Amino acid sequence: MMWGYGMGPWWGWFGMGLFWLVIILLVVVAVNYMNSKPSPPSDSLKATGKTAMDYLEESYAKGEIPRDEFLQKREDLKRN
Repeated sequence: MMWGYGMGPWWGWFGMGLFWLVIILLVVVAVNYMNSKPSPPSDSLKATGKTAMDYLEESYAKGEIPRDEFLQKREDLKRN
């Protein structure tokens, strides 16, 4: 009388319970992953501590934008 490969009758129930526990955990993790929302890009500005004016001044200093564009955008930022 070897009840399922010599492990006794409890092994079948334990194995089946463990199998379903793993399946349920995988489903829960998948649902949480699909429902997670990425953080908005504006949070990255707050994390660095830089303002829009700081980025504008950096762009001008690097020569990425001309002087007239810098002045116009600076005025726009001052109005807001």
